[in-house]
Amino acid sequence: MPAGDGRVKRIVYPVGYRWSKDMKPVMGGELCQHAHVGFLVHGQMHIEYADGCKLELVAPQAVTVDPGHDGWVVGNEPAIVIEFDFQGDTVSKFGVPDCHKH
Repeated sequence: MPAGDGRVKRIVYPVGYRWSKDMKPVMGGELCQHAHVGFLVHGQMHIEYADGCKLELVAPQAVTVDPGHDGWVVGNEPAIVIEFDFQGDTVSKFGVPDCHKH
């Protein structure tokens, strides 16, 4: 749904979803290069960066994921995220790092 210069999206990640398995063949690259900002309303997700840093996300929880990650659904329930997306400008609009850093 359009919202100002961005979009508000409801994303349902099904049980068994993993970016590197389901999206890598479509998007290319080794890791997801999109920043994600939103709210996990249902389920659990695991996020892992190239340097081995990990995030465990459990609903209900606010979510900020830097570009350069793999992510997958944990458990036997889908993960549902309300995401605020500015496509290629999400990083700059929210001040999210352009890649994962410690």
